[in-house]
Amino acid sequence: MKKLILLAGCIFYIHASYAQVLISILLGDKLNTGQIEFGLDGGWNWSDLKGLKQSKMLGTFNLGFYFDIKLKKSWMLNTGVIVKSTMGADGLPVYALGDADLDNAFTGGKIERRISYFNVPVLMKYTFKNHIYVKAGIQLGLRYQAYDEFVNSVSEDEDLKYKLKIKDQIHPLDAGLAAGLGYRFMKGNGMNLGIQYYYGLVDIVIDDATSGQYNRVLYITAGIPIGKNPKKKKTSQPEQ
Repeated sequence: MKKLILLAGCIFYIHASYAQVLISILLGDKLNTGQIEFGLDGGWNWSDLKGLKQSKMLGTFNLGFYFDIKLKKSWMLNTGVIVKSTMGADGLPVYALGDADLDNAFTGGKIERRISYFNVPVLMKYTFKNHIYVKAGIQLGLRYQAYDEFVNSVSEDEDLKYKLKIKDQIHPLDAGLAAGLGYRFMKGNGMNLGIQYYYGLVDIVIDDATSGQYNRVLYITAGIPIGKNPKKKKTSQPEQ
């Protein structure tokens, strides 16, 4: 009985974004049509915050789904949702927490600023005959979580951590420009492998008294079409 309760608790604890991806997998064959291709994509991204002098790039995992909507010939509208997309920066200097014990514990440490968004790219995509594609457009983001993670090393490397929520300090909406390129395997019918860069145009910090901070992100992703049916072979009709 305890195992069943624990299992149920784990299921309900799963983040809503993963539930969205699972639903997308189950409905993949329904979402793919002759004019629309649906698939999942994921990979790794490196983010930084323009405007912070002392910062390093933060590496995190990304996951989402995409739609390629055919327009004419080699042109498509590429959109979707990156449901797991953490932006921010690493290596920020620590600041006072208002608690003497915490301030002493993290002296000489660092901060990882992690801001989670639901990101929606809206890009025009052009595919060449050699299956290399380029795309460019805008990306919109909805912030749903943000925190500073204080990190220090005591007995082992980075074994002391403390999370401070900063959601109320970060604008709920983000927007900017995005561009990328990639390659489609299996003669244009297989997996996508691509790279994309996001250039944020919105100062993410609500407090206007502070210096502006703007998201900068480099994505490396692999995309897999879900439920895509191969082209039906033509069958010869018997003579009358």
